[in-house]
Amino acid sequence: MTENNRIKLFEDKEIRKEWNEQEQDWYVSVIDVVEALTGTENPRRYWSDVKRKLKAEGNQLYENIVQLKMQSADGKYYNTDAANSKGILRVIQSIPSPKAEPFKMWLAQLGKERIDETADPEIAIDRAFQTYLRKGYSEKWINQRIKTMEVRKELTDEWQRSGVHDSRDFATLTDIMTKEWSGKSTREYKDYKGLKKENLRDHMTNMELILNMLAEASATDLSKETDPIGMMESVSVAKHGGAVAKAAREQHETRTGKKIVSPLNAKNLKTLKGKEDGDDD
Repeated sequence: MTENNRIKLFEDKEIRKEWNEQEQDWYVSVIDVVEALTGTENPRRYWSDVKRKLKAEGNQLYENIVQLKMQSADGKYYNTDAANSKGILRVIQSIPSPKAEPFKMWLAQLGKERIDETADPEIAIDRAFQTYLRKGYSEKWINQRIKTMEVRKELTDEWQRSGVHDSRDFATLTDIMTKEWSGKSTREYKDYKGLKKENLRDHMTNMELILNMLAEASATDLSKETDPIGMMESVSVAKHGGAVAKAAREQHETRTGKKIVSPLNAKNLKTLKGKEDGDDD
């Protein structure tokens, strides 16, 4: 799953969903759908009863339910039953509720939004900008964050061209690059900021984003020049990109006397916003 868990409101209920890049489809939390449709105070028990019924009937829907880690109300991530758009429609059909039709419209709207974004990426950018604004980020930070998305996409495209396709290899290369420029692995960096499953870039200061982007842009340029083949050669390129950003970080820190790698995260939005407005790191 390449897109982070997001929560979208349906009436007064929260419906968690996650985009599957490979299947080009949304996976939606079944428990959230059951709760919204039935109003039950124990949606897990209700869904458990429905699953037993479906299994007894030999309904194939039961076999298409997958377990995904999604963020709960307490901020932690737990495995929960999820289904793609087709599967969720079948879940809806198996639960008698007057709210079924609005739910079908909601799913159709999700599909339309994704098609619109594919046809015109600017729509996705505008939507992302508004989402970050609602979360309290400064416009300066948002503009920088959106630029990092473009740079990241160019790098992953280059990795794929070099024969690296597995998402786990992407994570490994990213980890190598991050360690090289920041002195911390991705996990260490997240721990430093007090993060769990959250996207590290969404919790970086403006200067951190700039250096991370420099590392990725440098790696992309070198990859295009040297034409690496496979994972091993791409590792060398990733280290080079990180080294370029490390040199810039060390020079900046020497001249300013301030550390760039910061424990600030999106939970410190007011502090983070003030630092970005003051152009401090």
